[in-house]
Amino acid sequence: MPETLRTEIQIAAPQATVFAFLTDPDKISRWIGPATTEARPGGIYLVSVGDKHIARGQFTEVIPIHRLAYSFGWEGREEVPPGSSLVEIDLVEKDGGTLVRFTHSGLPNENERDSHEKGWNHYLRRLSIAAAGGDPGPDNSPEA
Repeated sequence: MPETLRTEIQIAAPQATVFAFLTDPDKISRWIGPATTEARPGGIYLVSVGDKHIARGQFTEVIPIHRLAYSFGWEGREEVPPGSSLVEIDLVEKDGGTLVRFTHSGLPNENERDSHEKGWNHYLRRLSIAAAGGDPGPDNSPEA
């Protein structure tokens, strides 16, 4: 039975800034790793996570500053191959900043959901620092 993880994080930055950190390759590299992105439906999502793992998919929905969705998976990983799951991110203006509602669905089992939850929580914390104008520092994720 496919598994879904959901999480939220409040970021002290406007929606447009957070959106840019989720779509602009130069900004993505500051919190997760080198990226190639075309933020339009059908456009590529390609990110090198910790210089070891390549995440690949395609944007399926892009509503500037409000919502992003893209297929997601890992090159060379049979459990979660490229494009096999779906990441959805909603950005909601709240308390002078942005509430990020994050959903990753279509994960094959509880083990993969737990593993992705650890990874996403780590990277969403890094995103919150970078988007607010800080330096998240070197990536010391156990997954990286």
